[in-house]
Amino acid sequence: MILKGQASGDDQRLEEMRLNRGTVETPGTDSPWRNRTPEENLKIFREMRDGKYADGEKVLRAKIDMAHPNMMFRDPILYRIKHAAHHRTGDKWCIYPMYDFTHGQCDSIEHITHSICTLEFDVHRPLYDWFIETLGIFPSHQYEFARLNLTYTLMSKRKLLELVQKGLVSGWDDPRMPTLCGVRRRGYTPEALKAFCEKIGVTKHDQLIDIQLLEWCVRQDLNARSNRYMVVSDDPVRLTLTNYPEGQVEWFDCPLNPAEPEGASRKVPFTGELLIDRADFMEDAPHKYFRLKPGGEVRLKYTYIIKCDEVVKDESGKVIELKCSYDPSTRPGNGEWRSVKGTIHWVSASFARELDLRLYDRLFVQPDMNSIPEDKDYKDFLNPDSLVEVTGYAEPALLEDASGLPVQFERVGYFFKDPDSTEKRPVFNKTTALKDSFKVE
Repeated sequence: MILKGQASGDDQRLEEMRLNRGTVETPGTDSPWRNRTPEENLKIFREMRDGKYADGEKVLRAKIDMAHPNMMFRDPILYRIKHAAHHRTGDKWCIYPMYDFTHGQCDSIEHITHSICTLEFDVHRPLYDWFIETLGIFPSHQYEFARLNLTYTLMSKRKLLELVQKGLVSGWDDPRMPTLCGVRRRGYTPEALKAFCEKIGVTKHDQLIDIQLLEWCVRQDLNARSNRYMVVSDDPVRLTLTNYPEGQVEWFDCPLNPAEPEGASRKVPFTGELLIDRADFMEDAPHKYFRLKPGGEVRLKYTYIIKCDEVVKDESGKVIELKCSYDPSTRPGNGEWRSVKGTIHWVSASFARELDLRLYDRLFVQPDMNSIPEDKDYKDFLNPDSLVEVTGYAEPALLEDASGLPVQFERVGYFFKDPDSTEKRPVFNKTTALKDSFKVE
């Protein structure tokens, strides 16, 4: 391009170039260095490459048309000087090509037929085509589509980088981040992401997609494939079966996925001392409360019906133990079946495995993060409850799961084992709830 008179070295500073570009209504002004000879321009370019000039002292520009109605064609910069170490080439180069000049060449080298870009690159396409034609390289073609915008989410790489740099998230792979490594760590599967993409389709119109649709796709995939386990958390309550034989352990065969009753199962230990979620007991329960209450009955999932006989409290009045009795005749498969309206999950206190649960939620509280007023900082809309860490207690079979998929904590949601897990302290990230319950006050 230099030898053909299609590029020239320019000594103008960036501010001068911006001023001389003109406006959409008025033409630009030619650079005073625009008519250098090809030999001069080649010498300058080689000196730029060899590090003779400081950052911003010179640039290499294409010579197209400073009066072109498309501002992109007003002698765009091809190369700039930047004395900075590169992560691959180190200090070998101090000149770097600009995006518009590079884009079509990269696509052509790889023989890309359809180069897919977001809508803001629509005005760049004529320049993309011009460079390919001028250089006489493989004719890749650029196509544009609307950027994906999700509620309660930011897609701006600049703002996401700021969140990482300021420690507002743990890194690019933080499960709250809309990055591939982030959603992978959260437990979103490729199948769920593909289903989501098929549902929203491709359009040239900007749209804001409700994140609940993405979560629905995740649940649909995991509901069919994930294994089930019982886990209690959030300050569990001890439940003692006063009429259960002391020291006895029963092992129940429980399906890994109720959708496949004849499929694989896991062994769950049942003893006289259990743990249940505190939310599954209410001392002063309303009429239509079907979980455990004083004098009330529920079925412990997969096992017996129990009745709450006594509530034990500490000095502050907090419930610390429920003394209950179980009905041995209600064991599933005994031939007798008595129905109760409530069923709750549980784990054996002596067999429970302790683990850390990271309960992730939306990173922001504002549905449309692209409509924030100019006088507001997007960080002001960070959700203070986007990560809550609690302790959980799981049935032992959970830690033997080798499916590689998120698992369902029965009656709670889907969780995925985090890389931070150790043998002594497993960590599980909340992928999504069993159903959407997010509300903004």
